[in-house]
Amino acid sequence: MAFITALDPVVVAALLGGTGLIVGSFLALASVRLPEGEGVVAGRSRCRSCAAPVRPRHLIPVISWLTLRGRCADCGAAISPRHPLIELAAAGLGVWAGLAAPGPTLALAGAVLGWQLLLIAAIDAERFQMFDVLLIPLILTGLLQGASQGWDVAALRLLGATLGFGLLWGIAFLYARLRGRTGLGDGDPILLAGSGAWVGAVGLPSVLLWAALAGLSVVAARLMLRKAVRGDDRMPFGVFLAVGTWLVWLHGPIGL
Repeated sequence: MAFITALDPVVVAALLGGTGLIVGSFLALASVRLPEGEGVVAGRSRCRSCAAPVRPRHLIPVISWLTLRGRCADCGAAISPRHPLIELAAAGLGVWAGLAAPGPTLALAGAVLGWQLLLIAAIDAERFQMFDVLLIPLILTGLLQGASQGWDVAALRLLGATLGFGLLWGIAFLYARLRGRTGLGDGDPILLAGSGAWVGAVGLPSVLLWAALAGLSVVAARLMLRKAVRGDDRMPFGVFLAVGTWLVWLHGPIGL
């Protein structure tokens, strides 16, 4: 334990970055299989075009995609660059957590949080879907991480989870009653509950502020690219909540 505590942040960042590449490979696979209702853990990886099993030497994160030039070794079908991008993103989150968190234990917790949020955000960005099988563990891991610091912290995290869910559920309910249509997805309140479980009630306003800023930046980018922006455009709000949760967890609530 003393050895782990004494690890240099750069070493921790390197270890979590390398682990992130491996975890990212699983996340990329899960982000494809889960929305299709396929098993995530069981079954070999296969080409989505010809169903040929992927050889073990072609499962090396990032490198395999580069050496195959983004194509299946059997049928030559294109392999989406989303796979190496998610692997690199997971590695980047691991490095970020290792450098920013005060100590290896919190760095590991931050990396686990980041990897969970990455999978949730990747699916929401592509499918406008969030799954309870990912959101519920986010809440539980946040509460467990809080409990590791004491039951008083766990109680505050539970309060944050409760307030997070109630806040967005209430907003969604009122919006639907006033406008006659849904404005938030069913998963958004559960995701904010997960945010509260990780950052506590005091961090929720900052999460929402970062989420709003992230959403506005997307709108601004679309306007700069001269793309039409309408009031009824669908936006993956889960992605923005994930960004806010990550930033608040690592860097604290704004102003505190």
